[in-house]
Amino acid sequence: MDPGDHKLYHVHGFDSRKVLDTYMSDEEGKTFGDDALIFPMKKIHSIFVQGHITGDSLIDISMGSFIHHLYPAYDFFKEVTLLRVSEGCVMELNKWLNTRTDAFDWAHTARMLAEITGDSDQDLEKDVRLKAAIKRIMKCDLQEENLTDPEILPLADCVITAGLLDIISEDLKAYAKNLKKISNLLKPGGHLMLLGSVNATYMMVGEEKIHVLKYDESHARKALTDLGFTIDHCEVHNRKAESHLINYEGVIFIAAHKKKLR
Repeated sequence: MDPGDHKLYHVHGFDSRKVLDTYMSDEEGKTFGDDALIFPMKKIHSIFVQGHITGDSLIDISMGSFIHHLYPAYDFFKEVTLLRVSEGCVMELNKWLNTRTDAFDWAHTARMLAEITGDSDQDLEKDVRLKAAIKRIMKCDLQEENLTDPEILPLADCVITAGLLDIISEDLKAYAKNLKKISNLLKPGGHLMLLGSVNATYMMVGEEKIHVLKYDESHARKALTDLGFTIDHCEVHNRKAESHLINYEGVIFIAAHKKKLR
């Protein structure tokens, strides 16, 4: 892969707040709601509402400072840990967690989820309860086999990764290697939920063009099955957004479980 003028997220970083303002906002003229917000929350809700995925711990290791995909998930676990690859993302999440006045406002995502679930009375409560469920926000190191080295986290019942693999993997080999590291956070028999972009090549963050790995559904499926996962659900949502800021064909969601050791 020749990134050309494309910057690599884990090498060069990006402005975490600018990503939120560009791709996660509900301001008039913002076009990514269906793809970036509604589809991920709808699919995660549809999996958890079935009631067979619960446990002590959920680890989220996702792109930037995204937390919207956790609104449908946090209530099924005793505690949530957020892992991020940059200090900037950790700082942005802590501003939200501590209800700082300059924090990004995620209220619109709670409203969107209320529309998805038909439960319109818990917008504010969901935000408060998600914050209460989050016990750790930690920086992790992609170069380490143990991503949280030197600390060793208890293995999780569920891991969610949204968008991160796409921007830290320079090629398909790196994608598989990074996925393996993330899967090592998970208990045998635990569940993994993966969100990513299909056939993407770049995303703009301000004036910076960030590399995004190009892959399709078959590549994502193979990477998981090669690691011993059983895929329980896979769906690709065709792109709705019209914008030159990011190039992708659709958003993929995969729910899978890790085979138990015999």
